[in-house]
Amino acid sequence: MRNLKVQDGKLWLGEKPIQLISGAIHYFRMVPEQWKDRLEKLKACGFNCVEFYIPWNLHEPKSGEYHFEGIANVERFIQLADELDLLVMVRPSPYICAEWEFGGLPSWLLKDENIRLRSSDPSFLKYVERYLKVILNVLKPYQSTNGGPIIAMQIENEYGSYGTDQDYLKHVRDVMVDNGIEVLLFTSDGPTDAMLQGGTIDGTLATLNFGSKSDEAFEKLEEFYPNSPKICMEYWNGWFDHWGEEHHTRDYKDAADTFKHMLETGVSVNFYMFYGGTNFGFYNGANFGENYQPTITSYDYDAPLTEAGDYTEKYHAIREIIANHTKKDLPLLPKESTKKSYGKVELHQSVGLFDVLPVLSTAFHSPDPLPMEKVDQDYGFILYRKLVKGPREKMVLQLQEVRDRALIFLNNEYQGVIDRWGDSTVEFSVPKEGVLLDILVENMGRINYGPKLKDPKGITEGIRHGRQFLHNWDIYPLPLDNLSALPFTKDESPQGPAFYKGKFQVDEPHDTFLVLPGWKKGVVFVNGFNLGRYWEKGPQETLYVPASLLKTGDNDLKIFEVHETKEKAVQFVDTPKLG
Repeated sequence: MRNLKVQDGKLWLGEKPIQLISGAIHYFRMVPEQWKDRLEKLKACGFNCVEFYIPWNLHEPKSGEYHFEGIANVERFIQLADELDLLVMVRPSPYICAEWEFGGLPSWLLKDENIRLRSSDPSFLKYVERYLKVILNVLKPYQSTNGGPIIAMQIENEYGSYGTDQDYLKHVRDVMVDNGIEVLLFTSDGPTDAMLQGGTIDGTLATLNFGSKSDEAFEKLEEFYPNSPKICMEYWNGWFDHWGEEHHTRDYKDAADTFKHMLETGVSVNFYMFYGGTNFGFYNGANFGENYQPTITSYDYDAPLTEAGDYTEKYHAIREIIANHTKKDLPLLPKESTKKSYGKVELHQSVGLFDVLPVLSTAFHSPDPLPMEKVDQDYGFILYRKLVKGPREKMVLQLQEVRDRALIFLNNEYQGVIDRWGDSTVEFSVPKEGVLLDILVENMGRINYGPKLKDPKGITEGIRHGRQFLHNWDIYPLPLDNLSALPFTKDESPQGPAFYKGKFQVDEPHDTFLVLPGWKKGVVFVNGFNLGRYWEKGPQETLYVPASLLKTGDNDLKIFEVHETKEKAVQFVDTPKLG
């Protein structure tokens, strides 16, 4: 039996002490065809364990509706790890942070305006309990107590960074135990008094998250839990990026030196991230410091493996340290994927958003502008439309609590942007005959961390012209989850937000990267798969396209551009550019 336990202040696996050398790999941030490759590269680096979150919103996208197919087939990911003789640590939510949309919480929770997230609120717990019963039933057979690879599971995630509701943590733990979880349970938090007070519970193993100063961190843990195993559950060896900010990197020597010191002092380490991957679709999260900070599409994280699964100096340095530390011969390195430049692709067909609203959406009529969650929408865009009667004098358009970025149109003519950063305004008068007002709002990712976690999308409070609220709206949800019915036409130059379509030939599918020179902001779809967002403000300049999304012969490319493009063409190149 490979059961993990705490004995004499150390971790034991069965009858032997063990030092876990683990890496975070998120099955939901890559296509399933890549799972085995990334796990093999973890194994070849000398790691003995893989760790991953489970995002609730991926597996229960609609209340009571569960998905475990394709990219959500977590069972297959666990089976592949087991076939490679990797141990597994699982962090099954309800909350995961992870720079993932809403920290993994499903958006439909926000239909209840009074719900208290991450607390003992019964209206929240009833959904947590229902979800955990389902996901734990999937995981239960793969526990080490049943001969499987799962040796430990986490209770919640970094709760000490959020609250102090110990009853909530204990309730989640009890639900896990009552649903057959027998492996070692743990919490993970930052190494501060407040975080360890709020996020840990007696009788459950406490682990730490940090990127440096490991000795100081474990001194703090010792104050709370004397003679406890030293485990860094998240070793931040890189970092993530927000739109409009600098691309983050960490010197590989610095990251390797910190890791080496932890190994030498007996610390069990989980690299966050070992492989970062991609926030495909609309699954990127956001932070809120002084302002709202949406996360980019790439989750490369400056990890040991790049977004395309390639080796880095960091990978090779870590591998050498592990080989010297364990005195073991490591497996040969699997090959990297080939990259190919497929060249320029013209997008000769297009259609304007306003021309296809009835094709994409059915309008809701409401006295007040409703947020996405109230019209059963998760992600994407939402459009608010109203005929404003005139005459009206020139006044500022006020969008109370817009989430997150709104484009304003009068009679289909673009007027400007109003966003939650508050760095722009739009004002207009209304002639006697009135104007058609359209407000297109983009959900750029629900906040995944901190006190502003409750983050409904769209226009969440009201729309005013001057001081007066405007009522009676037609609301068009635009999740953009199916573009197959769009009636494209050739060689048009649509005004305003528009969809563009092109075809490109592939002789043999290989990994590639899409660059969009001259395009402003939007979303890209390859063969119906949502690659994610692009934005000219960067830092990310290319979108990663895994080979398995391509097919030999004709391939379909669609782009939704919310502003305009200087040239209706893009390029597939063989090298990424992340800033």
